[in-house]
Amino acid sequence: MKFGKELSIFLILAAVCMFTGVKNPNFFSQANILNTTKMIGIYGIFSIGMGFVIITGGIDLSVGSVFALLGVGLSMLLTEHHMNPWLAVLLAVTAGGVLGLLHGVLVTKAKLQSFIVTLCGLMIYRSLARTITGDNTRNFSDAPQAKALIEFVNGDWKGLPTPMWLLIVTAVIAFIVLHRSVFGIRLLATGQNEESARFAGISTQRITLITYVVCGLLAGVSAVLLAFYTSSISPNGHGIGYELYAVAACVLGGFSLRGGDGSIIGVVLATALLQVLRNMINMLQWSQQLEFSLVGGVILVGVLIDGAIRNRKKRITA
Repeated sequence: MKFGKELSIFLILAAVCMFTGVKNPNFFSQANILNTTKMIGIYGIFSIGMGFVIITGGIDLSVGSVFALLGVGLSMLLTEHHMNPWLAVLLAVTAGGVLGLLHGVLVTKAKLQSFIVTLCGLMIYRSLARTITGDNTRNFSDAPQAKALIEFVNGDWKGLPTPMWLLIVTAVIAFIVLHRSVFGIRLLATGQNEESARFAGISTQRITLITYVVCGLLAGVSAVLLAFYTSSISPNGHGIGYELYAVAACVLGGFSLRGGDGSIIGVVLATALLQVLRNMINMLQWSQQLEFSLVGGVILVGVLIDGAIRNRKKRITA
C-alpha cells in the first residue's frame, strides 16, 4: 500500500496550519485546537462511512438530513419521553443503520441509482424533521439526564476531545476492514468491476448492502455527537450541506467516485485539512461564503486528478 497521496495531504495540512498560525497566533490556542479537533472527529466518522459507499461506486446525499432527523428524534426521546440517555443514543444510532439499510435495499434490490435514492432521502428526512417539530428548534434544556452525555461529548481525555478518540477507534477498525480483511478485498473488487466480482463468486449485492448500513450507522454516531455538541437542533438548518464535506474528504483522500479505490488514512487527513481550512477562514476573518467554494473546488480538483490517474493507467496497460 502506497502513501504518496496521504503524505501530500499531510504536508499541505502542515503548511496551512503554519500559515494560519503566523497570521493569527490564536490558531494554536488550546481552545481553538480542541474545538477544531472535535469537529475533525465528528466529520471524520461519517466521512469514513461515506467512503465505504463511494468504493462501491455509490454516494449518499442524505447525510445532512439524517443528522436533522436523528437530532430532533434524540431530543424528543430525552425531553418528552424522558428515556434513559444511553438507550436513546442506541436507538438514534440504530435508526441511522436502518435508514442505511433502506438505501441499500433500494439500490441493490430495486436497482435504483444511489444518487436518486439518497437525494430523495435528503428531502424526505429533513421534511420529516421539520414536520414533527413544527419547524421549531429543539434542545436538551428539559433533559437533565442528558447532562453527563453532553459533558462526555464536549469533554477531552489526554488532550484530545471525545469525538477525536472515537474517530481514531473508527479509523483503525475501518483500516483493518478495508485494507486487511477478506471483506475489504471483496469490497474493492466489487467497486472495480461488479460483474467480474460476481462471476468470481462474490455476493456483490450483500457487500453493497453492508456498506450502506455501515454508512448509516456511522452517520448515526456523528448525528449523536453533533446534537450533543450543539445542544440545539434547528430542523431547517442542522447538518445542511455536511454530505458535501464527506464527499470532498473522500475525493481528496483518494476515493474514486467511480468506485474501487480508497484510503482510510487519506480520508482522515483530508477531513482534518478541510476543517483546518474552515477554521482558517474564520480565524483570518475571510468571507464565510468562501467555505462552499472551497468544498466545491476540492471536489472538482479531486475528480480531475482521479480522471488523469485513470487515463494514465489505461495508457500504461494498453
